[in-house]
Amino acid sequence: MVKKINKTEEEWEKILTPEQFSVMRKRSTEAPFSCAWQKMGQGAYHCAACDLPLFRSETKFESGTGWPSYFDPVAPDHIEEVEDVSHGMRRTDVLCARCGSHLGHVFSDGPRPTGKRYCINSVTLNFKPKTDAK
Repeated sequence: MVKKINKTEEEWEKILTPEQFSVMRKRSTEAPFSCAWQKMGQGAYHCAACDLPLFRSETKFESGTGWPSYFDPVAPDHIEEVEDVSHGMRRTDVLCARCGSHLGHVFSDGPRPTGKRYCINSVTLNFKPKTDAK
């Protein structure tokens, strides 16, 4: 079980960039194909708000949607999935289990072996390369 971090929205606003705050705390979405990083090598993608590891580079794939996509999280308890019925549609929000930040959505049209597509806003993630020491 991941230990929760609780901060006020004012505290998060001081920590995050304006775009990160908008996406992670206000549940907005970055523009498609706006990701500043494409290929980062081997490593892990961590929550930009609390540094919890969320996805590994080995699970990243090109979905053609304009957002980074992954077929499996680092660990099932590192993310939370919550039903979202906003904007006249039914989908599933993906949240960081530690800080509750909104990351993106998960869909059931991904590749094997999971069949999942975690469609994640790039501003919610920080990449940490794998080193020989790890």
